[in-house]
Amino acid sequence: MRRRMNPRNAKRMMQRMGMNMEEMPDVQEVIFRTSDKEIVVENAQVAVLDMQGQKIFQVTGEVSERALEGQAAKVTIPEEDVQLVADQTGKSLEDAKRALETSDGDLAKAILLLQTGG
Repeated sequence: MRRRMNPRNAKRMMQRMGMNMEEMPDVQEVIFRTSDKEIVVENAQVAVLDMQGQKIFQVTGEVSERALEGQAAKVTIPEEDVQLVADQTGKSLEDAKRALETSDGDLAKAILLLQTGG
């Protein structure tokens, strides 16, 4: 049979160990931003555990994801690819690079785009 600990006793025990946990009031939204997306927690409830000067956040709520606004994933185009597309199509290096950027680095699409007059 397991005994449940009284919340008041649990709080006292945590304080004796140098830990303090409190609810952060009035939090509406928490956003975690990665290099390519945002993870959004709406109607967030945040508990802050302060353990000997180090803060640990516990977040609960309704989770959703969204792409970063105004920031398209930038594709790095290798110079060899630019040269290959230019050689295959007879177009300039600038045109080849532009076609590769438009096609997100896809060689076949870039060549087709330049051959069809794009």
